[in-house]
Amino acid sequence: MVQFNPMMQTTLQNKRPAMWAELHGWRVDRTVATPLSRQIYQQVRQAVLSGALAPGSKLPSSRIMAVELGVARASVFAAYEQLLTEGYASGHAGSGTFVTTEVTARIARPRRAARPAKPPEVPASARTFAEFERSTAREDARPFNTGRTLIDARTAEVWRTLTHRAVRAPGANHLGYTDPRGFLELRESICDYLRAARAVRCEPEQIVVTSGTQHAIDITIRVLLAPGDDVWVEDPGYALTHEQLMLAKARLHPIPVDRQGIMVAAGRRLAPRARAAFVTPSHQFPTGVAMTMARRMELLDWARCSGAFIIEDDYTSEFRYSGAPLASLQGLDDDARVIYVGTLNKALFPGLRLGYAVVPRALLAGFVNARYLIDRQPPSLYQVVTADFLREGHFAAHIRRMRKLYREQRDALAATLTRLAGDHLKVEVPDQGMHLIAWLTNGATDIAIQNIARQHGIVVQAMTRFYRSAPAEQALMLGFSGYPRQLIVPAAARLAAIVADAHRPAR
Repeated sequence: MVQFNPMMQTTLQNKRPAMWAELHGWRVDRTVATPLSRQIYQQVRQAVLSGALAPGSKLPSSRIMAVELGVARASVFAAYEQLLTEGYASGHAGSGTFVTTEVTARIARPRRAARPAKPPEVPASARTFAEFERSTAREDARPFNTGRTLIDARTAEVWRTLTHRAVRAPGANHLGYTDPRGFLELRESICDYLRAARAVRCEPEQIVVTSGTQHAIDITIRVLLAPGDDVWVEDPGYALTHEQLMLAKARLHPIPVDRQGIMVAAGRRLAPRARAAFVTPSHQFPTGVAMTMARRMELLDWARCSGAFIIEDDYTSEFRYSGAPLASLQGLDDDARVIYVGTLNKALFPGLRLGYAVVPRALLAGFVNARYLIDRQPPSLYQVVTADFLREGHFAAHIRRMRKLYREQRDALAATLTRLAGDHLKVEVPDQGMHLIAWLTNGATDIAIQNIARQHGIVVQAMTRFYRSAPAEQALMLGFSGYPRQLIVPAAARLAAIVADAHRPAR
């Protein structure tokens, strides 16, 4: 007869947790990409943290675990090694691998009920970003959102070929850091294009490649402005530029826009000593008006006399549908007061993330160094592809084809809205750009129509959201560049019905 030994009971109690590990429901999933060793590690770690495996539990031997899971023993070894390294397990020579008490002690320890902790105070700068409302849901692909483009089969094939060529033979430029301004070959191609198409006065060393106009404007703000500096912005105007300036704590002065562009006389009256003016002279955003020559000369005269700078955002200069493209404001500047900002994202596709700034020489060192600190350099691979695309003539051919396509899409949208809702809105057909404005004439509010349209799968933007101080006019902004004609016509018909019903008396 075996005599009961109290020490034996203690020993059995201490060993009891060890036997459960072999009964745990270990498994691996071979249909996922996660390596088997990683899956084993994650399961054991989760079992430890959840308390399913108590402190001191002995893990199955690598042989048993490998047989249980049907995996190579090396996978189990790798998982256990990671657990040992991170302190979830400890190994004892000749005894096996055990769950450590250090990690699990805190989990197992009962916690006292604590009073709700006071949430951390959010810094004012974080609140400013959090409260920022994106002016447009650019990721929405439904018609008639703005900022969207199309490429045809020829452009797609050329781009694919050039990309494959760049990837097959990566040069030394990809293997180290390069000029923050961008590759010289790309800057030379951009310079040649701007001289020929936009009458911009520039040399390649003045061009700084950015990720787009917004990036270029951000750098410009950092270089030019200090908190509290007076700045002109167009009213109505581009919301993202407005928000960027607000984040920089500039003192904004919304300057009204009329059929000739920004009203310089009003700017002189409101803020004669402003440090900068942010304008879209070739195709004012959002109204679409082109700044007249008289108004351009007046703006340049103000900048020269006041020592201010002008930031020319030339965001859709490539797409002009009647007559020759308008010359840039920068090309008229004899005093190096204009920073010219452009983008290839709208000319090609937004996912490219390449734009540029033409910087006066006096500001160039500061601009380049700021670009270096913010983002170091542009991505090298796409620079090579884009430089080849421009240099070999594909860009000019692409623009010619897209002008024709976008003109047809613009006309289809305007014709459908005018035919079906001409009594309720006035469509303004633009000579340039990628969106048009439909002015409401039936007393409906643009925000109400914007909200109703979204419920019917249509994206339009209420013009009143772009006004700051000037009297707001009720209108809808509709992008046409990113949608084929067969999609535009039925969507425009649905929108026309929404506009027509906007103020129809309820039965």
